[in-house]
Amino acid sequence: MAKKPVKLDANGHRQFGLRDSVSYAAGDLGCNMSFALKGTMSIFWTQFMGMDLWYALLLIVVQVWDAINDPLIGSIIDADRRTYKRNKFLAYIWAGSLGLIVGGACCFLPFPNAPTWAKAIIFIAGYVVWDAFYTVANVPYGSLLSLISDDVKDRASLSAWRSVGSIFGNMLPMVILPFIMYDENDNLIGERVFIAALIMGVLGFICFQFMIKNTEIRVETNVNLNEEAPKFNVFKAFVNFLKNRPAVGATVAAMGMFIGMQGATTAVTVIFQSYYNNVKISGIVQLFAMIPIVVFTPLARKCVAKFGKKELATFGSICSIIAGLGLFIVTPNNTKLDLTLYIVFQLIYSLGLGIYSTVSWAMMGDAIDYNEWKFGTREEGTVYSLHSFFRKLAQGIGPSLVLVIMIAFGYVGANEGNQALEVAINMRYIVAATFLFSAILQFIGLGLVYNLDKKTLAKMNADLGRDVEE
Repeated sequence: MAKKPVKLDANGHRQFGLRDSVSYAAGDLGCNMSFALKGTMSIFWTQFMGMDLWYALLLIVVQVWDAINDPLIGSIIDADRRTYKRNKFLAYIWAGSLGLIVGGACCFLPFPNAPTWAKAIIFIAGYVVWDAFYTVANVPYGSLLSLISDDVKDRASLSAWRSVGSIFGNMLPMVILPFIMYDENDNLIGERVFIAALIMGVLGFICFQFMIKNTEIRVETNVNLNEEAPKFNVFKAFVNFLKNRPAVGATVAAMGMFIGMQGATTAVTVIFQSYYNNVKISGIVQLFAMIPIVVFTPLARKCVAKFGKKELATFGSICSIIAGLGLFIVTPNNTKLDLTLYIVFQLIYSLGLGIYSTVSWAMMGDAIDYNEWKFGTREEGTVYSLHSFFRKLAQGIGPSLVLVIMIAFGYVGANEGNQALEVAINMRYIVAATFLFSAILQFIGLGLVYNLDKKTLAKMNADLGRDVEE
């Protein structure tokens, strides 16, 4: 049976469609096959490797590498003037995905009996290797959204589908790993985490290859390949980023989101270990909380066209604030009602987070366009890499600070999964406080800093000569 001819647009590119959205989702699925394991890192290094407070300090130390790594790689990509067969971003993604096969596993080398200094070296070396390959894949992947299409609704679709990829990328470790990693006494089996990380690295590589093969670049970047082309100035690009209100606002919101998602991970695990006394259902409960994200994702494109991305995301942050306040409700004697209330407010929090996350990447695509609108340069790699750097800063500083607070309120790691009831209750309040703080940061970034509302976005697109319909 003959294949149907591929429909082309006015510029000779394949018309945007479901294939683009699914392949872009596969890219974030590949990223999260590796990144989702980061949520297990704290439990692994405190309860299995016995590092406790050392882990919090080391996690802050490796953020120094992040400070160099993300902007450096982003500027290298932007300054790269070589000609690639298809696209330089796709070439970098391929290289990064290859390294991630083993990069994630390097963070979970199981040597619990090693001396403390050796564990510190293992952690730092493993994290640096993983982070380098992750950045090489993730920075250009994020930048691709603004190059696949310049249509507002197409970008909303790509952003929504990226959220789908993220959801499924988190579902596998979230639901399956607790049943694999913990014994009947809710203690972590570190060797199994290492093997799981290797398997997920291979799965991530396969996802990336599918994305690379099916990605169509439609937006020309107009790179000047002449010898007289101006040299890339990373310092000027950094200053432009700080002047780019949409980029800064989206970054503050993303930092808030990851402080909630990553910062509370260890405390959430301890809640199910010692407060609800069933760590294996934690993944199922968190999966259940993702239902609002799944429900909203198909509606994202139409909602963006009607209300605008900024407006939707701000509403989502308000929902999350309400849920964060509700999570402070703790019933006496830990009744079944307590777990019910926890799940309900998790659902509301996830609804707000889902509304924001489905448009968050499209908002960053608009921020890249804003950079071109205001300063005359696109600088996709640098804008996205600086955004990625601050997100990673939140991913590192957030869990470190929360872990320090947990220890201050009685948390004991070092092969002790079960905590005293008083400590478990403290963890319950720490989770609520972390989620609330996260939601407030999202509101500040989206409602007060990000300035591309529906009307301004339309003007920007018109000035850039893009015939885009809202």
